[in-house]
Amino acid sequence: MPTGKVKWFNNAKGYGFIIEDGCSDDLFAHFSSVQMEGYKTLKAGQAVTFDTKPSDKGMHAINIVPVDQPDKPQEDSSEQAADNNPPLAPHTANA
Repeated sequence: MPTGKVKWFNNAKGYGFIIEDGCSDDLFAHFSSVQMEGYKTLKAGQAVTFDTKPSDKGMHAINIVPVDQPDKPQEDSSEQAADNNPPLAPHTANA
């Protein structure tokens, strides 16, 4: 499966272009060919894998899969530990 990077992608119009690694030709990319959950979008510079399909207007990228999925917020492990352990009583100095 070829790899490349997103040249640009217009969310409002639902399409953009991908440049295949080692090639200079632009590949048309339509949002309906993006394989991901939820809102289907790509970001400029994003690494992708894809297949190609010839059309009367040139090559199209299909079955587009983002390689670097957007980062999901991760819980802070210290917050998890704090949730699992009740707070300790404050230290008091012995008189």
